[in-house]
Amino acid sequence: MATPGLLYVKMQPKPDLPEAQFHEWYNNEHGPTRLRFAHIFPNGFRYRATDNKEPTYLAVYDVTDTALLETKEYTDLRAHRSAHEAATIGQVDVRRDIYDLVHERSNEAFRPLESLTDADAEGTQLVVNETTVKNDYRQAEEEYTTWYEEEHVDMLSRVPGWLRTRLFRTSPIGNPSRTTLLSVTEYARENGLGGPEHKAAMDTPWRTKVTAGCVDAKERRTYSLFYVFGPAPRDLAHLAHLPSSGRAFSYGVAGPRDETTTTTTTTLAGDRHPGISSYITTKSDGLNIRYRLEGNPSPAAPTVAFCNSLLTSLHMWDPLVQILKTERPDLRILRYDARGRHAVPKPPRPATLDVLAADLDEVLDALRIERLDALVGVSMGGATTLSFALRYPGRVGRFVACDFNAASSAANTQAWKDRIEVAEADGGTGIKTLATQTVGRWFHPSTVEGKETLVNLMTEMVAANDVEGFRYSCQALWDYDLKPRIGECSVPGLLVVGEGDGKGALVKAMQGFAGALGAEGTRLAIVPETGHLPMWEDADAFWEAVREFL
Repeated sequence: MATPGLLYVKMQPKPDLPEAQFHEWYNNEHGPTRLRFAHIFPNGFRYRATDNKEPTYLAVYDVTDTALLETKEYTDLRAHRSAHEAATIGQVDVRRDIYDLVHERSNEAFRPLESLTDADAEGTQLVVNETTVKNDYRQAEEEYTTWYEEEHVDMLSRVPGWLRTRLFRTSPIGNPSRTTLLSVTEYARENGLGGPEHKAAMDTPWRTKVTAGCVDAKERRTYSLFYVFGPAPRDLAHLAHLPSSGRAFSYGVAGPRDETTTTTTTTLAGDRHPGISSYITTKSDGLNIRYRLEGNPSPAAPTVAFCNSLLTSLHMWDPLVQILKTERPDLRILRYDARGRHAVPKPPRPATLDVLAADLDEVLDALRIERLDALVGVSMGGATTLSFALRYPGRVGRFVACDFNAASSAANTQAWKDRIEVAEADGGTGIKTLATQTVGRWFHPSTVEGKETLVNLMTEMVAANDVEGFRYSCQALWDYDLKPRIGECSVPGLLVVGEGDGKGALVKAMQGFAGALGAEGTRLAIVPETGHLPMWEDADAFWEAVREFL
């Protein structure tokens, strides 16, 4: 039977450790690493002391079963640290304890911190009491626990702002020499700590008797919420204060061998630009989705996300992102590789537009992004963008959907099947042939003739696509029809198309449904002398087309 518990870690950075390095390491590497093992750690939080005592920082992780902390997959995380983690943790005084859950009671309106937005969770207060019971009194723990459960928690629940109280005891893991009871109580930002209800809970005859007869030592600490972990790194704020450099780290031997995280801090035109390249893993089927988060380092900065086309990577947005960093330094920028760019889980499953939209929803959850300021997608990413706006209207403020059709056709479905045959030919090396054919079809004649570097780079990008990933992701475009729903769209949108996409055929197709999108129709912007990927072929012209809307 599982024994839920708590991993409780108190930390004090040594004076010579830069504060930014300490926080960036813990927020981007150490904490998210643990939450990637969701079957062990469903959540994780950092707190900062409010009582002027040391250690100043506390990390708390709920554990589904404390026995899992003795398994190899977890102990390998500690045994195979990255060089950066080893160098940083050596400059931190750490006390690590494991506790088993004894009792829990919460307010009826209580919501776990991990389910709240960062704004709603901010200011949550934590009161912790570490109580060591007397070794020479056999009933000490039982009497203390009985008082706690039958009187104390009930009185604490009357304190304004009380959210939840939990009582833990030292876990047998690690063979502790003494029994410690840990009470952890959460309060809202506005609360009655120190008020009459709280004072009453601290002064009863039963409490006085139990304290005198059962308690050997007791320490009370108070904290305020500092950071909520997700299963993927997102802290640009502390990264921005590190020296200009880049570092890569993996998550130990327990994590996927081919998945690493890279953090960079560069200086452009006198401004610092932090960036994180990492991945999230979907809960539905274990797909690893790579992403890059960069731009404005404030966690409160408006976020614009980009969804790439089939066969391309998140780097297809590179030219536009460079413009955004200069023109819109207020934005945080998120890009990710859509399903099918890389290897797919076993057994593979055909993608649908609903699946692709759900993937983005999971990316946002992992990065704790409640709502996008804008979403921009092209081709399959354009269809995904519209599908996302229809399915998750509360998560996006506006969208730009480019070079796509609102419905598939039988002829288009057969074309994708034919392309799969080309890609899979000669043991999968046919993807290079498909790349040349595809890019030639995508680009405007002026791009093909005058921008050889852009053409070659895109051909290489397409040729690097995972063949099986392509086979299963392109099926999202086989049989879909968004037209019956587009009139319901409540999210403001802009449609964009390259003038020469499909030799002008896609311009006519998008004109055909633009008027039906949303209650009053949607404007269609045409980018001159570009084809299927106008943001790659002429980023400046594309920016001019979307600047006012974004």
